[in-house]
Amino acid sequence: MRPAGFDFPGVKYNDKKIDKGKGELMMMKNFPSFINESSGKEQVRDYLKAISIGNKKVLKPQFHATISTNFREHSKEELAKIAEDFMDEMGYGKQPFVTVFHNDTENNHIHIVTTRVDKHTGKKINDSYEKLKAQKALSVTLEKLYGIKSEEVLNKLLNYKISSLPQFETLLNRNGYKLGKNTNDEKFLTILKNGVIQRTLSGDQLVYDNRKNERRTKQLKAIFSKYKDIYSNKVFKVEDFRKQEAMLPKEKQKADWTPKIEFESEFQKKLRDVFGVDIVFHHKDDFQPFGYTVIDHKTGAVFKGSEVIKMNELFEFTSEKMDKRLFESLKDYNIPNDETKAVLQRFLKDANPKNEIQDFMLFGNKKLNNKETFKAIRSDVKEYLKSQNKEDVNIVKSEDGKHYVIHSRLHYIGELQSMIGQKQYQEFLNPQLETTKENKEGNELKKAINEMFFKLMKSSGNSKDPAENELKKRRKKKGR
Repeated sequence: MRPAGFDFPGVKYNDKKIDKGKGELMMMKNFPSFINESSGKEQVRDYLKAISIGNKKVLKPQFHATISTNFREHSKEELAKIAEDFMDEMGYGKQPFVTVFHNDTENNHIHIVTTRVDKHTGKKINDSYEKLKAQKALSVTLEKLYGIKSEEVLNKLLNYKISSLPQFETLLNRNGYKLGKNTNDEKFLTILKNGVIQRTLSGDQLVYDNRKNERRTKQLKAIFSKYKDIYSNKVFKVEDFRKQEAMLPKEKQKADWTPKIEFESEFQKKLRDVFGVDIVFHHKDDFQPFGYTVIDHKTGAVFKGSEVIKMNELFEFTSEKMDKRLFESLKDYNIPNDETKAVLQRFLKDANPKNEIQDFMLFGNKKLNNKETFKAIRSDVKEYLKSQNKEDVNIVKSEDGKHYVIHSRLHYIGELQSMIGQKQYQEFLNPQLETTKENKEGNELKKAINEMFFKLMKSSGNSKDPAENELKKRRKKKGR
């Protein structure tokens, strides 16, 4: 996050998230005992300021970082553990820091706030090349916690069969790596990930295999020919402005930025998901593709697309485009049929008339099978039906009269009736039933009270109020 002065605004920012129910305090570490989870933001902020004020050379002492996962791939507890180990790797493990989980975006993420001034020595903690250090620290953390060894992943990619350097570069780019030339010796190549050098290779270490695998090529051609008729082969442009947006505040962002461009289709997604085959288009600037590459993860090989089937025989290119953020969100929706797709398409059009989403830009998907996510969705829907105050939840009606739930943050669309049950659905359709029910319950309660009251009067020997009888007895005694 952007550096800040002595006021530690990161503490206030995260505290606001907690107050609004959009954040949850996961950990407070290395604070004195009198500052704990029940302490106010002022106490936390004042303690961090007290540590930092001793070193006036550090003008921006706040360290504020966020670790985000793809959609809900990691839980809040897992992210808290990742954050703790990450801080150790960054050299902040003994510093006082807070971690706050945020649930207000599509991707689970956690914020970490501490001070760059060492609690024990008063010296500044080294923050040189901090972004690169952070990437390396996160990589080490994930390897330690989950056995995700980037070195093994890279070794596997280096064993793929390639026929040219451009194919090798495409393979690396598609898997989050970047190929660069060594500034000291152009004969050597460097492989980077998130700016961190992963490997240095000499050019002669790359082995090119130009032998054609006719058997696999025929298999791929058969698969492509079959599935292009089952799933949409219409290709649209996906524009990614996120890198530029991250570099400048909103008021300085430009409308004429050149985005990073990809070309996508439902057909491509199905090939990746079902067969482990990735299709990458090649293009110049924002023009339509002039060719494509096939990355076959099943056999560990890279093919020139035209060797399998000509591009124009396989794909239909359109002029439609979509923002990358929206694309990442929509491709995860559980869209089991055309009716559901039409409902979601109309909802998106109503939400943003300027950016109309065509039906082929919404990919069919299996039903949601994550029980935890489904429970969270149902809980939000029931809360919405009670208060009408849940910004992520929308209830929309299809052309045939069915009502659907669309949960934008959790990428869900489904029938309302199956979500809440027949009884509650009928109450939703007929709110007067709920009122009638309340009146009936009220009448039954009154009836029960009257019956109890009648029994009390009966037990007193007459139909009058027992309290009134007691009052008469007292009056008689006084009269004597």
